[in-house]
Amino acid sequence: MSMFDKLADVERRYEEIAEKLCDPEVVSDVAAYTALMKETKLLSGVVEKYREYKVGENQQNEARSMLDAGGMDADFRELVEIELNEGREICERCAEELKVLLLPRDPNDDRNVIVEIRGGAGGEESALFAASLYRMYSMYAESKGYKQEVMNINETELGGYKEISFMVEGNGAYSRYKYESGVHRVQRVPETEAGGRIHTSTSTVAVLPEADDVEIDINTADLQIDTYRAGGAGGQHVNKTESAIRITHLPTGLVVECQDERSQHKNKDKAMKVLRARLYDQVQEQQRSAIAADRRSQVGTGDRSERIRTYNFPQGRVTDHRIGLTLYRIDAIMNGDLDEVVDALGAADRAEKLQAAGENL
Repeated sequence: MSMFDKLADVERRYEEIAEKLCDPEVVSDVAAYTALMKETKLLSGVVEKYREYKVGENQQNEARSMLDAGGMDADFRELVEIELNEGREICERCAEELKVLLLPRDPNDDRNVIVEIRGGAGGEESALFAASLYRMYSMYAESKGYKQEVMNINETELGGYKEISFMVEGNGAYSRYKYESGVHRVQRVPETEAGGRIHTSTSTVAVLPEADDVEIDINTADLQIDTYRAGGAGGQHVNKTESAIRITHLPTGLVVECQDERSQHKNKDKAMKVLRARLYDQVQEQQRSAIAADRRSQVGTGDRSERIRTYNFPQGRVTDHRIGLTLYRIDAIMNGDLDEVVDALGAADRAEKLQAAGENL
């Protein structure tokens, strides 16, 4: 099927949905109506661009017919040729944009996301850098109008994080965070360094789309749930009650802990959300591996053991190694101004997918 056959099918489906949305029976069915509205939103951008393409195509056809008929003076012929060229330019531009719009969409893009940050190589400095990354992602969430909630945190005495997991809720949250999985390297003079020497340390980031209950069915018989007294630096309620939760998923060996809340029940709910997201991610990773066993995406959501980005404070630069992007605005980026980086990664990912799709589009 050619690209334009696909586009004609998409337009027919869009018009079919528009008719259904006028049906009182559909309107009264909340689930069906919501599903159709969601599909309409997904298709609308493609249909609008396809209709713009057809306008340019009609403009070309009309101009070409007039030129073929002849019988016009030089000035009028020049105007018709301008119309022909404008129509051709519209078609060429829209065709390129439609190729991108027709790329398979990541089904997780609209989901909420759970981000897990852990200190890596570098001792206390890696924990402090993990805290810096959490601050960066939190400020980015705020700039996008997303809601952010800490799921679990393990602090150090100096205010760093051995590990922290948090949820970001908002439309398209996963699409904006999904390229952050991997090893982040920092080069700076640590707060713990008295001699002013530059140290290199790392923190790891894992980005997990939130899974719905119906997608990941967890058998309670497969869970070992332990309670213990919360620990860590500075909390007023730590070590007083056994409110902390540790859940072990026996079939996979996955272990999730949560001690952020005073309530054992709330900690269990948060831990289950994280466990469900990790199990969903395992399924997704198995599918990705099966589909692309012979090829590792350069951008994608990547290998979490891969060093993806370096933050060099003395030089004021941030370098993303996957796409060779270097920006000399580290202060703005660490304050949550991540759009330029995220947009560049998204563009590189789309370009790679376009190349892989080739003539199939």
